[in-house]
Amino acid sequence: QVQLVESGGGLVQAGESLRLSCAASGRIFRTMGWFRQAPGKEREFLAAISWSGDTTDYSNSVKGRFTISRDNAKNTLSLQMNSLKLEDTAVYYCAAAKGITITTSEYDYRNWGQGTQVTVSS
Repeated sequence: QVQLVESGGGLVQAGESLRLSCAASGRIFRTMGWFRQAPGKEREFLAAISWSGDTTDYSNSVKGRFTISRDNAKNTLSLQMNSLKLEDTAVYYCAAAKGITITTSEYDYRNWGQGTQVTVSS
């Protein structure tokens, strides 16, 4: 069972940047993704990346501001977040999909991290 551990969350001001990292306990030859969940809201897809890193997908809410990347040699997944907004405040989760297909549905992801809090203040 692969374990995922996120890091890099914190408190930032609107307009600033933050970089999240996700360390996997082993090599993952599957799609990986980032999700978030704000209080009182459903979990939201943010970005996904293929196992090779050649293909990515983003939600409209973060496209152009967030960049997903992975380093398979280090078993890490990252999310560079720029121009943060108040509405980006949430708990952020990394996840490993069940297969190699890029997918935006949380039900297609098998392994989840514990989450890291990102708070954006004005």
